[in-house]
Amino acid sequence: MQADSASSLRVRDPPPDHLLTSAFRASTNTHGKICTIVTSLLGAYTPFYSAYAGLKAPVEHFTRAASKEFGERGISVTAIGPGPMDTPFFYPAESDEAVAFHKTAAALSPFSRSGLTEIEDIVPYVRFMVSEGWWMTGQTILVNGGYTTK
Repeated sequence: MQADSASSLRVRDPPPDHLLTSAFRASTNTHGKICTIVTSLLGAYTPFYSAYAGLKAPVEHFTRAASKEFGERGISVTAIGPGPMDTPFFYPAESDEAVAFHKTAAALSPFSRSGLTEIEDIVPYVRFMVSEGWWMTGQTILVNGGYTTK
């Protein structure tokens, strides 16, 4: 099952947030930036993705909690939530009904060239968050051309 495969990477082996938290606790580095990647589906009420959004929600919570934990060391922690992307994980794992739904919903955005979020669409935001976005921390920024708002 695809959801079980995805959850084994994010929840059981050990969780990436545990590894990252442990690494930063042991480190003496200060004034850094962490930008996690979540999903705009966390701000949407859509069918088909309860398991996927459920697996990304802990990463978003980690972002908020870690921002408080690492903030005293000048480390900001943020998240970017892209909209649906044509990746090897996204569409090949989906039912035809789910693919049709997201292509239709994404196409509602007049800002989208393809109806999907492209890597080039989110790179400038990630770059900003890890360079000049020092005052932002604990925030999830949805970068999705209007696919959903939160």
